[in-house]
Amino acid sequence: MPFAAVNGLQLYFERAGEGPPLLFISGTGGDLRVRPNQLDGPFPKAFDMLTWDQRGLGRSDKPDVPYSMADYADDAAALMTRQGWESAHVVGVSFGGMVAQELALRHPGRVRRLVLACTSPGGAGGASYPFHEIEHLKGEARARHLLPISDTRRDAAWAAANPALYAQLIAMSASDPYADEAGHAAGAHRQLEARAAHDTWERLGQISAPTLVAGGRYDGVALPQTLERMAARIPGARLEFFEGGHLFMIQDRAAVKAMIAFLQDA
Repeated sequence: MPFAAVNGLQLYFERAGEGPPLLFISGTGGDLRVRPNQLDGPFPKAFDMLTWDQRGLGRSDKPDVPYSMADYADDAAALMTRQGWESAHVVGVSFGGMVAQELALRHPGRVRRLVLACTSPGGAGGASYPFHEIEHLKGEARARHLLPISDTRRDAAWAAANPALYAQLIAMSASDPYADEAGHAAGAHRQLEARAAHDTWERLGQISAPTLVAGGRYDGVALPQTLERMAARIPGARLEFFEGGHLFMIQDRAAVKAMIAFLQDA
């Protein structure tokens, strides 16, 4: 299995496709063992795509020490170096978008074009939904709590009108086949700690890479108004909304196509 020695850790990564280099940064709890994922989608058909299990997640090392957003960004830059990449396009989704902001700020020369999807700047610009406050919720309880937040159309009335689909979505969201692995809970907790402290708001004006900010119209995790504020603060950023919630990249097939077109518009 492909592991890279990065900043004192062993990080599991995967690479697929051909074309310009694309670094894909996944969201909260991202684990490459969960398939299908973006490696199975359109990105590797257009790019040489590199993605990985971030520290504390999946098959990567899970030290039970505080993590910072700077740590995650430095991991990304070091992994690029290990792959022989001086720079790459970057797509960051949700928590990955927070990491991508730090990467673009801490290592500006490494980012060619930047996509920030369903994410937030934190601070005065607005934070994404506080997952650290519901860390005690597990399984179906967590899924039932988050479903109407992830997509604000899926309220109680919608659930009552669509019982079969509601039950299917709850079952899918509640499943965590790796919950009992050693270090799983600690690594997830450390990620939520770092996420809660994320704040790039005052520095967003320093992002120099051409940037697309993208999100779902019905996202209650990364609010549309937060995306609007973030896009307005990044010089020259483009803002696009799609038909969906926090999972708009799956819900609206036009979303990934638009991201690819933006990245190829060099």
